[in-house]
Amino acid sequence: MNDLALPESIQSILDKHIKPDAVFSAILPVVGDVLGCDRCFLYLRNPQTRLGKVAYCWRRHQDIPDMINSEWNLEPASLPEEDPLFAAALRTEASVYVEDVETASPKVVNKEFERKNFGHRALIHAHLCQDGQLWGILQPCVFGEKRIWSDFDHAVMTQLERELTPLAITYVTAEQNSM
Repeated sequence: MNDLALPESIQSILDKHIKPDAVFSAILPVVGDVLGCDRCFLYLRNPQTRLGKVAYCWRRHQDIPDMINSEWNLEPASLPEEDPLFAAALRTEASVYVEDVETASPKVVNKEFERKNFGHRALIHAHLCQDGQLWGILQPCVFGEKRIWSDFDHAVMTQLERELTPLAITYVTAEQNSM
């Protein structure tokens, strides 16, 4: 199932654009639509400096919180202890599919942390990793109701992880070199 062709709407963006900014700007709304999500954002980070930011965010409507943060910020040292999802990403474990924040294991999700910082009910925490380092997290999510993530959703996200990771590295490296 993981080798299923990406939906044409997503593949055409990858075929048309080369620069990370153009790909990320164009692809998030399409990923949100293809997966039937309410919000999709991309957190990018430099694994050496631990500076990160949410550079891109698509929302189905304005009532959904915007996650954009255009400034690079140092990740709090306490973040891996507060957020098991982030800790898993740092360990470059497989992406995590949370069907219901309210009932998920505390080993997987810190319910209070998710409520306070994100407000979603179901999410995909897709890890963009290379050579044992975390470069980004793509996070499609749903508000107000739980969500069973399908085999199709898993297949799309697995391919997006492969396609977007080199672009995340290029983006972060270029941004950090210009600072």
